[in-house]
Amino acid sequence: MNVAICPGSFDPITVGHMDIIRRSSALYEHVVVAVGANLKKKPRLSAEERARLIEKVTGRFANVSVEVMEGLLVNFAREQGARVVVKGLRAGSDFESEFQQAQLNRTLYPEFETVFIMAAAEHSFLSSSAVREIASYGGEVRGLVPDEIQEIVHRLYVDEQAVANDKG
Repeated sequence: MNVAICPGSFDPITVGHMDIIRRSSALYEHVVVAVGANLKKKPRLSAEERARLIEKVTGRFANVSVEVMEGLLVNFAREQGARVVVKGLRAGSDFESEFQQAQLNRTLYPEFETVFIMAAAEHSFLSSSAVREIASYGGEVRGLVPDEIQEIVHRLYVDEQAVANDKG
């Protein structure tokens, strides 16, 4: 089976992520969305909770599954039987870091290919960190995250900002 991995922290998943997942699912027999667990970013939700949210919004794709990934991407890919990682690129600045990661991955797993999918123009500005900041100030996240999780995202990050303000 032709398996591809779409890795990320997905804190939270955005409509841009969903676009890359959708487009990947049209290219590969099976796509595994790999939710990073060992993150230095200190995500608001655990990897398992983020995976559940992603399952909720990717359920319409019969060939997409969601897994929590711990450790190196190349080891996870081997476990999944994948030889392709799909990464979305928003801008030239994304390419520099992704290129470095791709070269390191190929050093560790020579059969592992990185495929870049350019973000759709309407998503080229979008990032999880921007969504977190907008939501933390009570801003509207409609159209930035999938409709099915919009209220959850808003509640999570507005509550986080309120807690931070109470401590300040």
